[in-house]
Amino acid sequence: MDEFRFADEFGPLRTIHVYRRNPPLRAIVVVDNISCGAAIGGVRMAPDVSLEECFRLARAMTWKNAAAGLPHGGGKSVIFGDPRMPVFAKEQLIRAFADTIRDVSDYIPGPDMGTDERCMAWIKDETGRAVGLPRAIGGIPLDEIGATGFGLAASTEVACEFVSLSLKTSRIAVQGFGAVGKNAARFLTEKGAVLVAASDTKGTLVDPSGLDVGALIALKDSGQSLRDYPRGAKLASDAILDVECDIWIPAARPDVIRADNVSRMRARLMPQGANIPCTAEAEQALHERGVLVIPDIIANAGGVICCSVEYSGGTQHAAFEYIDERIRVNTQTVLAKSWPKKMLPRAAAFALAERQVRAATEMQRWR
Repeated sequence: MDEFRFADEFGPLRTIHVYRRNPPLRAIVVVDNISCGAAIGGVRMAPDVSLEECFRLARAMTWKNAAAGLPHGGGKSVIFGDPRMPVFAKEQLIRAFADTIRDVSDYIPGPDMGTDERCMAWIKDETGRAVGLPRAIGGIPLDEIGATGFGLAASTEVACEFVSLSLKTSRIAVQGFGAVGKNAARFLTEKGAVLVAASDTKGTLVDPSGLDVGALIALKDSGQSLRDYPRGAKLASDAILDVECDIWIPAARPDVIRADNVSRMRARLMPQGANIPCTAEAEQALHERGVLVIPDIIANAGGVICCSVEYSGGTQHAAFEYIDERIRVNTQTVLAKSWPKKMLPRAAAFALAERQVRAATEMQRWR
C-alpha cells in the first residue's frame, strides 16, 4: 500500500512499523497530528487490522480530539493478534509493543477494541504513559464506567429534537454489544428508550417488545453470547441491519455500513458509537434518505474526553461533567448548522475540528 495515499497538510506526522521476533509481534503506530498537543489514541488488537485502518482511525482521533477542545492531537496503533489469546501471552505481547514505543513520547496510548484497562496498566508500567488505567493505579476506567456510551446517549438525546423523536418512546438497535454498545444501551434505556435488538460476533437478538439490558450485560460480562439469552429471535449477525427501529447504533468495526448494504437500514437516527462505521458513500446515501447521522468524531468522543481528564489529573465526576457539556454543545452546534441547510453533518463536524487544528498550528514556531 502507498503510505503517502492519505498524507495531506495535517499529517500523518509519523508512521512506525513494529516487528519483533520474541515474542512474535507485528504492529503499526500512526501519530497523525500534534498541533493541539501530544496525540492520544487507542491501541486496537485484532487479527485483521491494517495500515489503512490505522491511518483512518488516527485521523479520526485528530478531528475528534480537536472538536472536543482537548489539548491533544490524534494517533492510533494496531496490533495484529487475537485479543482472546491467553492472558499471559497477551501480556507478553502488549509489554513487547510498549517497549518498542517507549521513546515515541508524543503518543499516549489508550484502550480500544481488543484492549482494556489492564492492558493500559502494562503499557504504563513499561513506558510511564497511558490513559484509561485501572482505579488501583489512579485511573478512570472508561470502559467500566461507560464513558463513551454516556456521551453517545447525550448526543442522541440532543439529536432526537432535530428529527422529532421522543427518546422515551424510541426503539433502539445496537450493532456490537461490547464496551461501547452495552453502555450506550444502558444509558439510553435509563432515559426511557427500548432496546429491541442487539448483536455480537455470534449473532443478532431481536425482541420488538424489548430486551432486558441488565440481563444482557450480565450475560456478556460472564463470557457468554447474546444467543444464550432465553428470549427473542436468534438471527445471523448481519440481520441487525434489517431491524426496524428509530435509532440504530453502530458500535463495532469500521465500514460495517457500505454501499452494498445501506439500503437495508430502517432507522431515522444513527449516532456513531464506532469509529468510521460507515463508508463515505453509505453515509451520503443515508443523508439523502433523511436519516440523521451523528458523526463519530462528535458522538463517541466521551472515551477520549475521559482519558484527557484522567491524564490531567481530573476526577471521574469531572470527566462525566465535561463529556456531557462538550458533547451536547458540539452535537447542537453541528446539527444546527447542517440540518436546516441539508448539509452532511460530517462536513460541519470536520469544519469545527479543522478550525481548532489550524488555530493551534498558527501558534507554533514551525508550521
